[in-house]
Amino acid sequence: MHPDPQDVGPQYLEDLATGYWYSEVLFAAVEADIFSLLDAGGKPAYEIAAKSGFSNTGTERLLHALCAMGLLCNHGKLYFNTAISGEYLVAGKPGCQLESIFWRKRLRGSWSGLRASLEKGERVGPLQEEDASSLVQRRREYINAMDSVAKVKVKEILPLFSGRSLSGAILDVGAGSGAITAGFLERFPGLKATLMDIPEVLDITGEFIDASALQDRVMLLPCNILEPWPPELGKFNLVILSNIIHAYSKKELQHILASAAGYLTETSVMIIHDFFLEHCPSKAALFDMNMFLNTFNGRVFSQKDVVTELSRLGLRVLDPLPLESDTALIVAAHDHEVMKTLSISPEQRVAAAVRGMGFSAVALISTDIIHVADWTELRCGFGCGRYGQRRCPPNIPSPEQMRVLLSDYKQALLLEGEPPTKDFQQKVVKAEREAFSAGFYKALAFWAGPCTLCNECPAEGGCLNPRDSRPSMEGSGIDVFETVRRAGFRLRTLRASGDFIKYYALILLE
Repeated sequence: MHPDPQDVGPQYLEDLATGYWYSEVLFAAVEADIFSLLDAGGKPAYEIAAKSGFSNTGTERLLHALCAMGLLCNHGKLYFNTAISGEYLVAGKPGCQLESIFWRKRLRGSWSGLRASLEKGERVGPLQEEDASSLVQRRREYINAMDSVAKVKVKEILPLFSGRSLSGAILDVGAGSGAITAGFLERFPGLKATLMDIPEVLDITGEFIDASALQDRVMLLPCNILEPWPPELGKFNLVILSNIIHAYSKKELQHILASAAGYLTETSVMIIHDFFLEHCPSKAALFDMNMFLNTFNGRVFSQKDVVTELSRLGLRVLDPLPLESDTALIVAAHDHEVMKTLSISPEQRVAAAVRGMGFSAVALISTDIIHVADWTELRCGFGCGRYGQRRCPPNIPSPEQMRVLLSDYKQALLLEGEPPTKDFQQKVVKAEREAFSAGFYKALAFWAGPCTLCNECPAEGGCLNPRDSRPSMEGSGIDVFETVRRAGFRLRTLRASGDFIKYYALILLE
């Protein structure tokens, strides 16, 4: 999921080619309900074999693979669930993801037709029409799967609203099981909701709502969102589009967003939760392929496409907020002041803005992990031909000065990028100004390598560009390799002239 461009060996290709091995082992285990069997406690392999219908030999090898994957552990002759299996792979548990996994297995059929779809340029299949009962069953399986996913996602979304006392009405567009709205209703008793979807889906939605005892606060509204939406609904305090826009084309997206915007008051908020190409890029790109194979018009949009359309509608848009998982949020409203009531720290806001500038990665870190070493200045003096220039040692902060400086800061942004050097350094300065504009008046950037903003540094006189020139991390005493490793990034020395180069920069925030 996170290939390192500095690792150019064939192992990554081997891992890609055998990726299905992991899912097949998982599918076999969940279909045999092994994790539910172990919920009561550890069991030996022969007992698991008897319950699952597998041979003793096959079961032992399967259990060994599950242990290697971190889904089981064993003590002596007994096998136990690990924490993740016990919480998410046991039938009936609140966070159970079995329905989602079963649905992913069902998608294998369409993925086997990838080549045919690529040749045709559009979805190919199904090969034969489904009868009515099969269609109903498939729809139910899909809604069940998405319900288990949405129950996890809403836990990531709700903290955004922890600083507000929400009341009034929600409109949930393409509501599915209604799990996202149900999470809001359970958290905020003053809310009521309208769930909009096609009639065939709402038949199933009603079952979920009845089971949650929220039916007195929910209205089900049958509607094809590609047609005109009912004008008599009025306005809503919150409009939700969760995992819905990826099922449509760009033209259809314009209709959906324009229709949703029509239900906002001056103090309402719209949240769009989905996959976006900029967040978790590999998963988003693969999900886009899934839309190519399983829908007629669906695609994963870039955050820029969605933000541009919302801005065209006259809405103010908060910089996209990545969730901890593989999706992200775009928040829009008529009044930008309204969005300041959301529970987003200033640091999170500026990090989200900087992510949109084209860096490979952006991390909000504590300055405690920044490692300052005395050897760095010596390494510059004995090994770099630029030593002594205006923005190089000894004309920039020394390691001792850097330690003193860091004592006045608690948080920083660590930015990862790549050549060309000048482009990277210009983006770093732009990111520093973004932080300053966001209220971090002490924002100060340290970038990678000697300054390259000017074609050459004059032999005499002052700096030609003191406004934009910044010192390097390493020249100021920062051990870049150790610091980025502490932050969770991977970095190694270059072995050959053609190796992939990574640049890092630091913006001290307060």
